[in-house]
Amino acid sequence: MQRALILLDVQNLYYTSRHAYQRNVDYNAFWAQATQGRHVSRAIAYAIDRGDSKQRQFQNILRAIGFEVRLKPFIQRADGSAKGDWDVGITLDAIKHAGEVEVVILASGDGDFALLADTLRQEHDVEVEVYGVPSLTAEALVRSASRFIPIEGRLLLGPTR
Repeated sequence: MQRALILLDVQNLYYTSRHAYQRNVDYNAFWAQATQGRHVSRAIAYAIDRGDSKQRQFQNILRAIGFEVRLKPFIQRADGSAKGDWDVGITLDAIKHAGEVEVVILASGDGDFALLADTLRQEHDVEVEVYGVPSLTAEALVRSASRFIPIEGRLLLGPTR
């Protein structure tokens, strides 16, 4: 049975699925598809913590599915801009745990991860499966992945249009 590391970029999936479909990702369906026939070595969801109760409920849902939830505070800068991404944390965890698995499942459309996907495949000899919203996933990331799986249809909550 293939051992898998799942890395979930929550902010990226939230905003891309809302923008493209006006719907949210169905994380139960994602888990069922991504883990089928695999042993999950570790599953980490990276999110920004704004401290509201609805967000805590969502984080608890992710935990109940099987994710370890890592939180980083949302930072509002004096100039009005915001900071709140997990790119470095996701990258470090991917490299740290690559030797324990045969496949890294990265759920994000962020093109900054193309170099990570190349490094995992070429230097750590692991497959990299990328889940992302097709119209909003960087082409460089799609090319760098062993496989690209579109987030659409049954991987989304709510009625189709």
